Amino acid sequence: MTTVGIEAMNVFAGTACIDVTRLAAHRGLDMSRFENLLMKEKSVALPYEDPITFAVNAAKPIVDALSPEEKDRIELVITCTESAFDFGKSMSTYCHDLLGLNRNCRLFEVKNACYSGVAGLQMAINFVLSQTSPGGKALVIATDVSRFMVEEGGDALSADWSFAEPSGGSGAVAMLVSDRPHIFQIDAGANGYYGYEVMDTCRPSPDTDAGDTDLSLLSYLNCYENAYLEYQKRVMGADFARTFAYIAYHTPFGGMVKGAHRNMMRKLAKATPDDIEDDFRKRVMPGLVHCQRVGNIMGATAALSLASTIDNGRFDTPQRIGVFSYGSGCCSEFFSGVASLESQERMRAMRIGERLDRRFMLSLSQYDELLERSRKLKFGIRNLVTDADFVPEARTTLSAPTLLLKQIKEFHREYEWIG
Repeated sequence: MTTVGIEAMNVFAGTACIDVTRLAAHRGLDMSRFENLLMKEKSVALPYEDPITFAVNAAKPIVDALSPEEKDRIELVITCTESAFDFGKSMSTYCHDLLGLNRNCRLFEVKNACYSGVAGLQMAINFVLSQTSPGGKALVIATDVSRFMVEEGGDALSADWSFAEPSGGSGAVAMLVSDRPHIFQIDAGANGYYGYEVMDTCRPSPDTDAGDTDLSLLSYLNCYENAYLEYQKRVMGADFARTFAYIAYHTPFGGMVKGAHRNMMRKLAKATPDDIEDDFRKRVMPGLVHCQRVGNIMGATAALSLASTIDNGRFDTPQRIGVFSYGSGCCSEFFSGVASLESQERMRAMRIGERLDRRFMLSLSQYDELLERSRKLKFGIRNLVTDADFVPEARTTLSAPTLLLKQIKEFHREYEWIG
């Protein structure tokens, strides 16, 4: 069988961030509850950043590293998002153009809440496995901008949604999928998926979110257990506690992941509390390192956790990683693959942690002002010149050419390279 997986991978988490502990205190949240989120920072989209800038800035280093011949073998570009700004036109068309890719290419978009990134990845994997175009590559870009305002006017989705603000981030993960899986070799056919209709979280209008946090947690736990059990049916000898050196989770916030992992270890491994704590630290925490600093970037979060796992784990010998993706509404999947020392060396060459360190830390007053200014960039805006002078210090953090949104002219978005 053809080998398949992620050839190259990169994360872009913007130019600015905020300390979420200070934000939670600023909002008057229950700090004893907030500690359970296991969050540190979150990336924040500035007025001249949008899902396209995040996507292209994540993908550009990957594309630039290819030879002209390799670049021309990208025959599929999939954007995965719940932050699209057009009901018809796919963001993949912008990404394709700005990255200078071959026009003999399929371009489309995938939406299914936070599951979208893995949905796109699996579609790309099957494109390569099909061998309908031997040697062809697929570029999958999961990109999202968080929204945390509750839709007013009803009480059905009335849970305390305020904790979504500190955990909701903005960013993108780009993955080049091919038959040369230098970063992550997929275990082909080792998949367990599970889904059903549930109203846990939704976007009832383009710029607002609504949700029931308790129902969302229960759906996440239910899907995780059943997706893994389906995986176990398909993979002979699979054992939750022993098969995977690491597990990368879709991470709305670290506390939710910890609860899910505890639940699985109790049920499937009959583990003691001390053993569960030790297992969480060894197998799960490497995947939370970057997530704790970026926040929940929806469709890109499972991929962010995988990148963090490879960046921060130990790979002296090849190690199997289990990956769990959950998207509200809902659909979920558990799959696996193998990463090696080469994987880690290539992942670390992207210097994700260093780029997170360079983000400009917004003050609370700057953040609140940003929320007001962001209203100008609502869904369906026809004409707008972005505010390039907002927090000019953030631009000084750019060390390489970075794509920014310049203006919207008759609905068409125009971009510029800075740095």
